[in-house]
Amino acid sequence: MEYPILKGIKTPQDVKRLDSARLQALCAEIRDCIINTVSKNGGHLASNLGAVELTVALHRVFNSPDDSIIFDVGHQCYAHKLLTGRFEKFDTLRTEGGISGFMNPFESEHDAVITGHSSNSISEAYGIYKAKQLSGQSGMAVAVIGDGAMTGGIAYEAMNNAGNGKGNFIIVLNDNKMSISQNVGAFARSLTKMRNKPKYHRFKSAFSSFLLELPLIGKGLNKLLFSLKESLKLIVYKNNFFTSMGFNYLGPVDGHNIAELESILNIARNYDKPSLVHVVTTKGKGYAFAESSPKNYHGVSPFDIDEGIGLNDKFTFSRIAGNTLCELAEKDKKICAITAAMTEGTGLVDFAKKYRDRFFDVGIAEQHAVSFSAGLAVGGMKPYFVVYSSFLQRAYDQIVHDAATANVPVKLLIDRAGIVGEDGVTHQGLFDVSFLTGIPNMTVYSPSNFEELAFRIKQSCGFDGVCAIRYPRGSEKYCGEFDIASDYSIVRGSAEKLIITYGRLYSEAFAAHERDSEISILKLNKIYPLSDDIAEVISTYNNIHIFEETELSGGIGEHISSKLLKLGFRGRYTIHAVDNKFLPGATVSSSIKSCGLDADTMFNCFTEN
Repeated sequence: MEYPILKGIKTPQDVKRLDSARLQALCAEIRDCIINTVSKNGGHLASNLGAVELTVALHRVFNSPDDSIIFDVGHQCYAHKLLTGRFEKFDTLRTEGGISGFMNPFESEHDAVITGHSSNSISEAYGIYKAKQLSGQSGMAVAVIGDGAMTGGIAYEAMNNAGNGKGNFIIVLNDNKMSISQNVGAFARSLTKMRNKPKYHRFKSAFSSFLLELPLIGKGLNKLLFSLKESLKLIVYKNNFFTSMGFNYLGPVDGHNIAELESILNIARNYDKPSLVHVVTTKGKGYAFAESSPKNYHGVSPFDIDEGIGLNDKFTFSRIAGNTLCELAEKDKKICAITAAMTEGTGLVDFAKKYRDRFFDVGIAEQHAVSFSAGLAVGGMKPYFVVYSSFLQRAYDQIVHDAATANVPVKLLIDRAGIVGEDGVTHQGLFDVSFLTGIPNMTVYSPSNFEELAFRIKQSCGFDGVCAIRYPRGSEKYCGEFDIASDYSIVRGSAEKLIITYGRLYSEAFAAHERDSEISILKLNKIYPLSDDIAEVISTYNNIHIFEETELSGGIGEHISSKLLKLGFRGRYTIHAVDNKFLPGATVSSSIKSCGLDADTMFNCFTEN
């Protein structure tokens, strides 16, 4: 499809010039373009399809980039990218060197901030808004946040702050799943319709001003009418949480009706008070497969448009973790699984079905998940918090304060550890080793294959303290046989060449060893704390290369270096890791190669020295 209207949109100003009929055609083109691109490149589909009309309306009412529009997480920003000059590059979405699947200010001035993680849009947008006020800049700030992201505590911290302010700061709640402050009956619907009209708000403001100007009784009458109005709202709308937080609540409004969206957004734009616009959308809108099963079409790999995505029977580390927990839970009634709105992604679907009473999806609330797990452990249960590495970053304080300090038996199953691929910068699992190995009472394992992962999960049931088991995204690669029960295992070669590694990279090291049998490998099964004798074992080799799929600073290589230094080791060793940089999106294999962590680099590093 050539997309004749979309092709002509070079800036958001071009969207403002379209009439109603062409706007509808534009939305159809945007959806078709998103579906075609995601079917080839993978990406976030259902959420983006649901936000098309909303994005068009936002760009017709506001003036990006002077008005900053921040899409929380970025799962809803594809239409935004298409309307802000990136149509010609959209086919490079989530490819190496292409445009990001999330908002990225290095990519466009229309992306005010980097996004990728959840629930921080209100905080960042309010900060931008206050900065504009304080510096005398023109423009506004709008946070577009989904109902799922509203389960994150930082969203309410931000609302508590912003609700006390003045001016027209705006939150757009894209509600595509749940009902919030549900209205009661026909009268409520009628009142909602009235409240969402500009004339109502102009009249309310003018009438209030008139009353305040009346001598003696004006203030009293205005206060009395306000109290009566609030009482009526409590009866009709029940308790609207957003108004109690200091926001002018507007909605709910049909998120697929551009005219209604423009009307209500203009009301919020001209209101001298923080406003929350409640928009109701259909996730997956315009693609039948995604509409009927939005969860399955949230983040997808390439697929056939006519057939939809197929069932994935492929075994992955995530699936092995979930299956192992199910096996343990069947025998041990104390086993609990906790996730932060990632049931499918972390392989816990079967556990959730079989052991409902012991499965807890706490929403996008990693901090709470760790503290809740600590409470379960104190109460005698055996909690496993299953979480992506990049999202565990948000719970660092709780790991230290609530789990490690008390040394309670909380188990962290850290999925997506290491390089994750096309999701890019904000999702790379490159920091967990650095921050976990700085915490006392912490034990960390990094399995290399399915068998070792299952063994470590089962073994951890008997641990008294905090334990983390980190594993990569996707499937295992062949890495021969090794002793999974020990803290480390050795593949013998010569005393001249030694590779030290762990996790997924062990398969790369094993491939290098198969090319050169003189290359020895020391595979770390338990990466922290290191075994007491590890330095003495390593010191018998002359040329040592340490490879790890993590940040160099704070990595295991530095821990080994410290031990060798204390031992007085005078041999040569080199640490290969990601050195003080954020990795952009690319395939996992391409990123591993570009970082010099692949089998070829391992093989060549001995011949080059």
